[in-house]
Amino acid sequence: MGGITEAVTGSIADYGLYAIFILSVIDAVFPAASELVMVYGGALAAGAFSEEQLKLFGQPLDSTFAGFLAVALAGTIGYVLGSVIGWGIGAWAGRPFLERHGRWLHLDEAKLVKAESWFERWGAWVVLGGRCLPVVRSFISIPAGVAEMPLGRYTVLTTLGSIPWYFGLAAVGVAVGASWERFNEAWHYADYAIVALIVLGVAGLVARELRRRARRRAPEQA
Repeated sequence: MGGITEAVTGSIADYGLYAIFILSVIDAVFPAASELVMVYGGALAAGAFSEEQLKLFGQPLDSTFAGFLAVALAGTIGYVLGSVIGWGIGAWAGRPFLERHGRWLHLDEAKLVKAESWFERWGAWVVLGGRCLPVVRSFISIPAGVAEMPLGRYTVLTTLGSIPWYFGLAAVGVAVGASWERFNEAWHYADYAIVALIVLGVAGLVARELRRRARRRAPEQA
């Protein structure tokens, strides 16, 4: 279970800003531990790990501020790009396709209905507010495309909502700095929570499938 944290931090240690960018793209459509990604990136920018140094196009970033800015921008730009991709998936695939195959994106019918109700009630402001909420922020992009929200407005609101999230978490990482080891130990408890949620999710899917099969057999037996 500790491998969840090590995999994320290890990829950032090996690939730096590129890993932060890619993980942020993924996080726009599927939760990818953006909190851990950005806090670790901020700590790396602060020089918390003497053997590791952030680089941009092969050039070391010597100052903490330069590192912080690069980490925050990599996260923000990656997330906005991933959000546009997610919007495109929703707009292209449409609701019927997602009802059949959305589970592969961890976006089942219940989540689609809930997202649609948010859009009906709050409109475009769902995008702005949702980008600042853990987990929820990863399930806004595709439903926004399904709802055919104008891409320009969607991108602007996504950017505005993502800036405080990514810059704020990177700043937390810079503040954590040399205390990273204590923070990392505390974060390991999140691994247990993630695994527990995965187990519960799989159990729920199995139970639902069994109930559906039982309902199909009932008329035949009758």
